[in-house]
Amino acid sequence: MNAVPQGKRVLSGMRPTGALHLGNYHGALRNWVELQYQYECYFFVADWHALTTGYDDTAGLPQAISEVLIDWLAAGLNPGVATLFVQSHVPEHAELHLLLSMITPLGWLERVPSYKDQQEQLKQKDLATYGFLGYPLLQSADILLYRPAFVPVGEDQVAHVEITREIARRFNHIYGREPEFEQKAERAIKELGGRNITLYRQLRRRFQEAGDAAALERGRALVEGNTRITVADRERLLGYLEGTSLSILPEPQALLTSTPRVPGLDGRKMSKSYGNTITLREDPDQVVAKLKAMQTDPARVRRSDPGDPEKCPVWDLHKIYSDEATRQWADQGCRSAGIGCLQCKQPVIDRIVEEVTGMRRRAQEFQDNPELVANLLGEGAEKAREVARATLDEVRHAMHLRRQ
Repeated sequence: MNAVPQGKRVLSGMRPTGALHLGNYHGALRNWVELQYQYECYFFVADWHALTTGYDDTAGLPQAISEVLIDWLAAGLNPGVATLFVQSHVPEHAELHLLLSMITPLGWLERVPSYKDQQEQLKQKDLATYGFLGYPLLQSADILLYRPAFVPVGEDQVAHVEITREIARRFNHIYGREPEFEQKAERAIKELGGRNITLYRQLRRRFQEAGDAAALERGRALVEGNTRITVADRERLLGYLEGTSLSILPEPQALLTSTPRVPGLDGRKMSKSYGNTITLREDPDQVVAKLKAMQTDPARVRRSDPGDPEKCPVWDLHKIYSDEATRQWADQGCRSAGIGCLQCKQPVIDRIVEEVTGMRRRAQEFQDNPELVANLLGEGAEKAREVARATLDEVRHAMHLRRQ
């Protein structure tokens, strides 16, 4: 197991839609690459989630999973640092989903914003299934199974983290009323040792009597940083500190990440459904051809016509790939008609070709050695299952579903 404390654990997943594109990379994957060196990270390929809308055609799923994993590795995810695995290889996801479904009100799932949005966008599909309705709950089970502190999301995904917090809160309210909780918490305080015993009591009193938020944070840090106590006692002490009961499934926080707008070749958001993408391992010659033909400011009909960078999708790529000096050159040259659109594109083309070429090179080792990917996934699944089993043991115990 990674030595990073649970309080710095991060979890996220991605559906296997096949080869990833620059929108996927800048929207999520690049951030994951940075997070893996700051947190204990678990990243999974959400193959069961792919079934919620694509249950009728699963033949291409194994290839799509392989494509996503190789793209992850090519982009810089390090299996020696982060835990990478496939959702269906950890069956505990399904068990926790089932158990949480017993306590989750139907109305909570129906009000998730993306539920009606996707029904509207995917009218050609029959989505009148429990799997589609329940996918936010499966997503919550995915998260809560690892009890992470943070889930990295863009602003449009915060609602998914919020329903996960509500489900955790409801579960803890129903099942966190441990018999003799206060007596067990008091015994756990004595395990803190020395001055920490007195400090914990002081901080608890200051928070519960005066609502001192700083005291609560200090109390949490005191408990989470203590290596002498068990996981169960830590959760008891955190619940006792806050004036609640046992927090079996801690509520995760959304870790908001910046997601730059990555335009597609037609100016719309880059998306496979629009057919306007550049994939992470695309042939460099194809990249050059696609970007040279990419839409620009429609007002620049002739080379001598001045343009407005804010109306040109290439400018959004400059914001991602160019330094300040290059952006100033492009901005001034466009507005004054001092440079043509192909000239403006060239620095972006050079940077994207360089990026894609590096990913193609890193991916080659894994493409040539599929058993290497299989071994990485096996190791990742076992590490993930170790954490998942521990969570489910506590969940079953709380629900009186002890195995005989």
